[in-house]
Amino acid sequence: MLKEKLKKYKIILASGSPRRQQFFKDLDLDFEIRLKDVEEIYPPELKAVEITDFLAQLKADAFKNELKENEILVTSDTIVWHQNKALGKPKNAQDAFEMIKSMSNATHEVITSVCFQTNTTSTLLHDITKVTFKDLSDESILYYIENYKPYDKAGAYGIQEWFGFMAVTKVEGSYTNVMGLPTAKVYDYLSTLV
Repeated sequence: MLKEKLKKYKIILASGSPRRQQFFKDLDLDFEIRLKDVEEIYPPELKAVEITDFLAQLKADAFKNELKENEILVTSDTIVWHQNKALGKPKNAQDAFEMIKSMSNATHEVITSVCFQTNTTSTLLHDITKVTFKDLSDESILYYIENYKPYDKAGAYGIQEWFGFMAVTKVEGSYTNVMGLPTAKVYDYLSTLV
């Protein structure tokens, strides 16, 4: 439906995330993937959504002056915000364990920002989902890390995997946002372009 309306545009997804790529396929959108290496460093004074907004824009800025008139570049960034700090992708098993352990029997926020960039405009939107974990045993955390190796995921877990089914007791907000893209918001924004 939207694919037909967006025919005059070329949508470019600048994300190596297999989950984000799958979401764009599942939204029935025609798109191409263009990737650039961007060092994801943000000023230390930024908090919560300021971090994801900054990083999504940073990723888009890497394509400045390269976009043609009909192209829409989509970049995004996701963090887990817990105890007033950002949890990105874990460096190793120990880091992953500490992240998950800190979220045990507590509620954290998953924040995703999405940047839509054209050759003349840049629009940012974001979404925040609250996720609650049950009280987790060390054994279950270690089992998950060993068997699922969640090193490519913010906060060291995937809600769509065994861990999410076993550990998550409550989700307030967009489920797909926790996987890295608030799909309804993205779809609605793209709908405004036609």
